[in-house]
Amino acid sequence: MLFVNPRSGGGKAARAGLADEARTRGIEVVGLDPDDDLSALAAAAVAAGADALGVAGGDGSLGVVADVALTHGVPFVCIPAGTRNHFALDLGVNRRDLVGALDAFTDGVERSIDVALVNGRLFLNNVSLGIYGDAVRQPEYRQAKARTLLATMQSVLGPSRSATGLRLMDDRGLEHRDLAVVLISNNPYALRRPLVTGTRPSLTSGQLGVLVIDQPDGDALGHLEPGRAWTAATLEIDAPGPVSAGVDGESVELQPPIELSIQPAALRVRISSRHPGVSPSGLAP
Repeated sequence: MLFVNPRSGGGKAARAGLADEARTRGIEVVGLDPDDDLSALAAAAVAAGADALGVAGGDGSLGVVADVALTHGVPFVCIPAGTRNHFALDLGVNRRDLVGALDAFTDGVERSIDVALVNGRLFLNNVSLGIYGDAVRQPEYRQAKARTLLATMQSVLGPSRSATGLRLMDDRGLEHRDLAVVLISNNPYALRRPLVTGTRPSLTSGQLGVLVIDQPDGDALGHLEPGRAWTAATLEIDAPGPVSAGVDGESVELQPPIELSIQPAALRVRISSRHPGVSPSGLAP
């Protein structure tokens, strides 16, 4: 069963004739409307006998269906019909081969990858708090991402800033307070390879990637560096009240304490045998 969001990526699926291509391969197709309960539709598909679930849409939709696939133990297929397709890139799906990605259903290579949880909610890519979490909740974010993010940075980091209240303990036992940025990813991103920064070398390390940036001129760490990155199997973040977050690019409000964890090799995935099967940073020497 393939769920297709016709609005994702400015209509990529329709331009590629994806639904017709899928049906010729014996794949059932469901076109999504804005008010559809995607989780319920995916669960109903499994109950009706679907032996694999796929999504042609954005990363938020991917996470919803991946959660159902994991719950029922069926393989998950990612069709790169979103705008940036971050998960597809790190999974090793060729983002320029939309139709070819359908071969995952019929001639796919299967493996198991990690997924992560934030307060019990599955995510495939990352959870962002602080600057990005505040920006994503703004109504204008979808139309003007860069401008909204810049305005949020000026608010969070400027001279009239207020404390974020975000607190966590790093891997050295040091407490970070009033953090400007917290990024927790399902497996760590490559941070020291300039040509492939922003992708994850592996989705099977069994570790969360954690990146924090402290407020400028903050005294929480004294003379220490203002930002750090490390890995962990679990993480707890505290705050004085509900926290705005971006979870795989979707605006979410999280109740503290915010609990994050990794589930190693939990999700069965299939990709086309003709696709790389690894991200650019995973291929780099």
